[in-house]
Amino acid sequence: MLWRAARRFLRRRSGSGHGKPGETMTQAPLSTDRFHAALAQALGAERLARRVALAPYTTFRIGGEADLFYEARTPEELAQAIQAARDGGVPYFLLGCGANILVSDRGVRGLVIRNRARQTDIDPDTGWVRAASGAIMYPDVIQAAVEAGLSGLEHYVGIPSTVGGALWQNLHFLSPAPKRERTMFIEEVVVEADLLTEEGERRTVGTDYFDFGYDYSVLHDRDDIVLSATFRLEPGDRARMREIMAENLAWRQARHPPLETEPSVGSIFKKIEGIGAGRLIDEAGLKGARIGGVEITRRHANIMINRGGAKATDVIALIRRVQEIVASEAGYLLETEIAFVGEYDETPDARPYTAQTFPRQYIERAAARRPALP
Repeated sequence: MLWRAARRFLRRRSGSGHGKPGETMTQAPLSTDRFHAALAQALGAERLARRVALAPYTTFRIGGEADLFYEARTPEELAQAIQAARDGGVPYFLLGCGANILVSDRGVRGLVIRNRARQTDIDPDTGWVRAASGAIMYPDVIQAAVEAGLSGLEHYVGIPSTVGGALWQNLHFLSPAPKRERTMFIEEVVVEADLLTEEGERRTVGTDYFDFGYDYSVLHDRDDIVLSATFRLEPGDRARMREIMAENLAWRQARHPPLETEPSVGSIFKKIEGIGAGRLIDEAGLKGARIGGVEITRRHANIMINRGGAKATDVIALIRRVQEIVASEAGYLLETEIAFVGEYDETPDARPYTAQTFPRQYIERAAARRPALP
């Protein structure tokens, strides 16, 4: 069955979290034909693929098949696909870059909509940049803005994200070197966005609507879908912007494994105020730890990489091992920040620990090691 956490993620991210208990990937669920019929008329049977492997569409290169798969190429097609799934009662998941998610080995029931709406329009006179929600922040949007002499987005170079994902998480990065004195957020340059709301309405909303926070927007709590967004940028020096981009790319390359050769999902565990999760994992001697095809990279202890043939079950097993060791040795209860998408077992060892499910033995060890837990 779907995990409760996965259900919440699907519901908030995609507008639906309903699944069929007990489904496996050995054969297509009986409801697939009904779902296909419900969607084919609206989306076109020739555009609606069956049993598509999702691993190639994620940065971790892990995951089973989607029962149904559709690529939306424009904001209009995206809105149409979302509404067709809602009207047909079809569970769906909206896929962007495929970063920050771990897709189950059993895959995803219902419809996966891959957002390929990548149109970008720039008005150099006003500094406004309008981009469809499937546009990739880098290179699609950032490169185009820099070439137009517009500054404000160059800080986010190298972070795998679509425009929709950037608003979802309030994309952020450190201010330029050498000081890097503050965190810069995408909300600082967002003017407005076009949405398909959870009520099925098309609306244009301003920045305040999103209630942005650190790694947060209202999209976590509402089933709204971003169709496009508009940014207001300032005239900038192209040479300086390219310098910032080069510095930020070098900073990330020194700390993050290259996705092309070492697929990963980004940081696995949530930030702990005052101390980084990566530092705790490193101090526990876990860099290089491996289960199956997944390994904690020696570049950054909070990142796991796919060494080849890794499965979602390998990732979860390694996550649990890290949680147990860090709780026992450092006195902190690490929680995951990636999303678990698809069909997972309900057995206790088939999921990472959460604040509610850490066994008492680890809570007690953590309390003994560090009495004042965050």
